[in-house]
Amino acid sequence: MVVKNVVGIDVAQQELVVTVGSMDADLNTQIIGSKVFKNTLTAFEKLVQWVNKMTKNSPVPRYVMEATGVYHESLAYWLDKRGLEVSIVLPNKISSYARTLTVKTVTDKTASEAIMLFGLERKLDRWSRPDPTYKKLRQLCRERGQLIVERTGLKNQLHAENAEAEPNKQSIERTNKRINLLNKQEKEISQEISVLIKEKPELNNNITLICSIPGVSVLTAATVLAETNGFELIKSKRQITSYAGLDVKEKQSGTTVKGKPRISKKGNRYIRKAMYMPALAALRYNDRFKAVYARLVARHGIKMKAGVAVQRKLLEMMFTIFKTQTPFDRNYLKKQNNRLQKISGTTKM
Repeated sequence: MVVKNVVGIDVAQQELVVTVGSMDADLNTQIIGSKVFKNTLTAFEKLVQWVNKMTKNSPVPRYVMEATGVYHESLAYWLDKRGLEVSIVLPNKISSYARTLTVKTVTDKTASEAIMLFGLERKLDRWSRPDPTYKKLRQLCRERGQLIVERTGLKNQLHAENAEAEPNKQSIERTNKRINLLNKQEKEISQEISVLIKEKPELNNNITLICSIPGVSVLTAATVLAETNGFELIKSKRQITSYAGLDVKEKQSGTTVKGKPRISKKGNRYIRKAMYMPALAALRYNDRFKAVYARLVARHGIKMKAGVAVQRKLLEMMFTIFKTQTPFDRNYLKKQNNRLQKISGTTKM
């Protein structure tokens, strides 16, 4: 007797690789069928019809997929609008689970099978649409980020043109006009972000709390909250670092093959980019982060690696402050040392 049906979906920009599986009362699992669909609105109806055919006269299926950038959103919204059960899982959870399976070859099909099995074996929360405020905030922050990249490129181009022996005045004028236009648009977007935050008291309060951390600006806090939908799927500090791609990966095989530890970068690049400047500011003005940086540099001598560790610590702190609703305490280290000294003194007595 089938007690559970799950549809595992590996989402890509152009296609959806779908695997339907079931679990019986004895917890045995089996694959019912696999198929590939286009990632388009017209194909979603065909997908659901096929799934209904595969799971006829058995429990209502749950559709499970990874949070893959923005490519999964159209399908998730479409399914949710029709009252179907949807669960969205962080990619690192699926990756960790897939490593426990016996499958050696990784393909889109095996990935969808892993997602399906994960859904069968785990009790997943039903996904609900994020607050529209976070969606709009994410769009604005990404637009601003793209604009800044474009403006930086133009400024580099302008510098090169001015350095030429005989610069083209018309080219310089046009480049300056484009830079001025981008400056104006960046100002408009920043104003829209500010208005959006002020209109939402809860969002405004959360950003104020996060900005209590030295070096963290309103735009940095807004970007992190927007990219995580207010830490909606994040349950731990380890998950947020993995979601951002700031977790450390180390390749080692026995005693003969050992690669250098490095960050995975398999995560949200917008968060990683947003954490760079705050980490530099924190190193200048915060003793706690200075101590972390100095300790790591003394250990392995790699400044870039220590800088990434500070970014990771800073992001974890933002998550903790958001969850506890407690502002940053500049005297935390001093209080901890005093507390340890008191404990040590009590123990000696």
